[in-house]
Amino acid sequence: MNGDHHVILRVVAKALIPIISVFGFFVHFHGEYSPGGGFQAGVILAVAIILYSLIFGIAPCMRAITPGFARTVAAFGLFLYAAVGFWALAMGGNFLYYDALFREAPGGHLGQHVGIIVIELGVLAAVAGSMVAIYYAFAGRVSEIRDEDW
Repeated sequence: MNGDHHVILRVVAKALIPIISVFGFFVHFHGEYSPGGGFQAGVILAVAIILYSLIFGIAPCMRAITPGFARTVAAFGLFLYAAVGFWALAMGGNFLYYDALFREAPGGHLGQHVGIIVIELGVLAAVAGSMVAIYYAFAGRVSEIRDEDW
């Protein structure tokens, strides 16, 4: 049997995956004002990638977003999160104390705005990259099992 027996599923997935991705970015950038943020957005973006893998296969997904890239994104997210904390320390504040990020007049909140956005970007990258890397680790193990083994 050829792979065309899931045509409707593939067409619907091609329409849904971009919508899921845009919604993930909406949750991220709107998370400062409502429930949501980096963690939820990272999960939603990872779900879009995992859905692609489930519908179109793990091999094409791993060619599009390699396991190494997923791990690099996760590491970059962790680095970004930690960098904001050390930036605050370097400016004379406590770790992740956003008001210390910029030298500004008392009552200014630029550090609050920039700090939370950069932190949430780091969380988004760390969560999305980690979830995709973990999925690849489990999916790779399952894909090694042959039909005869069942």
